Amino acid sequence: MKTLFYSFAFLLLSFCVKAQENSPFITGFEETISSKILGQERKVWIHIPKSNGGNKIKDRGRYPVIYVLDGSENFNTVVSITEHMSESSLCPPMIVVGILQQDRLVDLTVGTDKDLPKVVGGGEKFMSYVEKELIPYIDANYPTTSYKTFIGHSLGGLTVVNTFLHNPNLFNSYVSLDASLWWNNQKPVKEAKTILPTQNYKGKTLFIAMANRLERGIDTLSVQKDTSVTTVLIRSNLAFIKDLSKNKKNQLRFKYKFYEDDNHPSVRLIGEYDALRFIFDFYKLKIYDSELKNPDFKLDSLLVAHYKKVSENLGYIVKPDETQINNLGYQMIGNKQLAKAETLFKLNTTNYPESANCYDSLGDLYLEKGDKPKAIETFKKALTLQAIPETKEKLEKLLAEKKK
Repeated sequence: MKTLFYSFAFLLLSFCVKAQENSPFITGFEETISSKILGQERKVWIHIPKSNGGNKIKDRGRYPVIYVLDGSENFNTVVSITEHMSESSLCPPMIVVGILQQDRLVDLTVGTDKDLPKVVGGGEKFMSYVEKELIPYIDANYPTTSYKTFIGHSLGGLTVVNTFLHNPNLFNSYVSLDASLWWNNQKPVKEAKTILPTQNYKGKTLFIAMANRLERGIDTLSVQKDTSVTTVLIRSNLAFIKDLSKNKKNQLRFKYKFYEDDNHPSVRLIGEYDALRFIFDFYKLKIYDSELKNPDFKLDSLLVAHYKKVSENLGYIVKPDETQINNLGYQMIGNKQLAKAETLFKLNTTNYPESANCYDSLGDLYLEKGDKPKAIETFKKALTLQAIPETKEKLEKLLAEKKK
């Protein structure tokens, strides 16, 4: 059965926890989780990919999860980015969990700072809640995979870096956006000097974004000589980046970017997008026109190899997308490359043996080849899986012709 490519302009202007009944798309919904560790109830905002209908149904697929700190500020942008990127085949569809902070200074810090001596950082207890209560709850109730990303901005970035240093296996990828690494006399920067050379970060990814906080005439090199309080945030990040760059043997996949035209608030959106593009840069499938036009080029082999690489990066098996293969198959029929189309449709029936659409498409290929007996056989198989009117009509026409 032919399917169409769909595209949409996705602009998310506001978040509503309870969507209106006539809303065509539910951005997300709120859940309250009772935490024994924190001794209180905590709220999270949850987005299920549009491709899963925005609900918890697990038999449609399973998805990586992004955990976002300061959810009330960052949830909308991350949802918008992931939906846009997945529609553009730049990343898999993903669940987004926005964690709402009740007290940022308590949740997102460890220890105290000389400028805020009355604040007692509860970051270790908060991350214990994330690890032992929140993540297990999401995994038990939503269609998740094992791949997890952690995103934080400012004090949230501090929490991301602390988790990356002290509990790196909790997440697969980490995104630190203009992190407050100055906290507690730059404690995380100092700890990194001893942790980074000894830790094995194989399979882990880190992206660091820094906003422009510099005065005129100052750049990221000269600011490192400064000692003023106003530059301590960027100096702390630069020092951390320098140590990351020194320790290439720990196998960390790492990138940082200085956003000259963005400030502390605005760096969030562009930093989130660039981070996710970097983290999932292995996901995009590149097929050249010359390969599509070449009848001898084995598209099925390219697809199998690509998704093997995707599976290795995500840590679980990812099959070639059914709709993507189906569309390529019909494109090959249009190009009169029937042998290539057949390998693609058969790849789909192998990967999705319960899909009536896959067998219907294969039947169309046999019709195009003039092999009516195989077309009849394949359409019958499709109808055993699902009663598709279009398939039934094609089968009845073939059977009528056979009787003549």
